[in-house]
Amino acid sequence: MTSKVTYLGNLRTESVHLKSGNSFITDAPLDNNGKGEAFSPTDTVATGLASCMLTVMGIKARDLDVDLSGSTAEVTKIMASSPRRISKIIVVLNFSCSPDDKAKKILERTANTCPVHYSLHPEIEKDVTFNWK
Repeated sequence: MTSKVTYLGNLRTESVHLKSGNSFITDAPLDNNGKGEAFSPTDTVATGLASCMLTVMGIKARDLDVDLSGSTAEVTKIMASSPRRISKIIVVLNFSCSPDDKAKKILERTANTCPVHYSLHPEIEKDVTFNWK
């Protein structure tokens, strides 16, 4: 088992990563009867894409002797209705470094083939921008 999710009431959950004990809260968003006081479940999916991209890029960057420390991702999630679902995820990756063109190409390909990217439904549009220093 990877995690345990507990419904706390009032449209809030707590998720606990069993190996580390780390946890996070989710709330229903304001536009879906919630308080919007924490990430919504769909926020965690969109954010998971950016986190996965940076993680696999970090693995590959280490092999290329490139330091991505301090790089960031800005995530925008767009919802559709009927059925209510994520329709688009916009990820803007801002890098703290400027490797050579070959390394950039390898790292960009790595990001676009991360496990979360492949796990998302193909109808979810993924708009990814790479801003190198």
